[in-house]
Amino acid sequence: MHNIIVVSDVPTIRQAIRQAIESTDISVREASSGQRMLDMIANEPPDLAILDMQVGSMGGIAIALEMRLEESYGHLPHIPILMLLDRRADVFLAKRIHVEGWILKPLDPIRIKKAAETVLDGRTFYDRRLTPVPVSTPAFHALNATGSR
Repeated sequence: MHNIIVVSDVPTIRQAIRQAIESTDISVREASSGQRMLDMIANEPPDLAILDMQVGSMGGIAIALEMRLEESYGHLPHIPILMLLDRRADVFLAKRIHVEGWILKPLDPIRIKKAAETVLDGRTFYDRRLTPVPVSTPAFHALNATGSR
């Protein structure tokens, strides 16, 4: 049985995630603030933490950083993190704190379930929906063909 904690101050986000992933093999706990979540995981660390980027008093990045610090002090085991990001620019921050995965909003049940299962299996899940497609131009190819910059 996997134990997951979801942190968001938006009840509909917590409910959408619970509905997408809760099953006989997965139990979901909810927290509406970072401090509440940190108190909850001190007693019973989850197998996965799903953190909303925009949580009022302590956002997802701050929560993830605090979790990593507590882990480095030996107060918490390593807990995989799946971030719920609001925009493409947030990917930079998620990469900097080495989360195991992220999903860009708006959320849908299929991606939520796939992301959670992937991270629970010890792999990474990086939502690439809004990743820009590289565009090559004739000038770029000509510049690289001559070897000059």
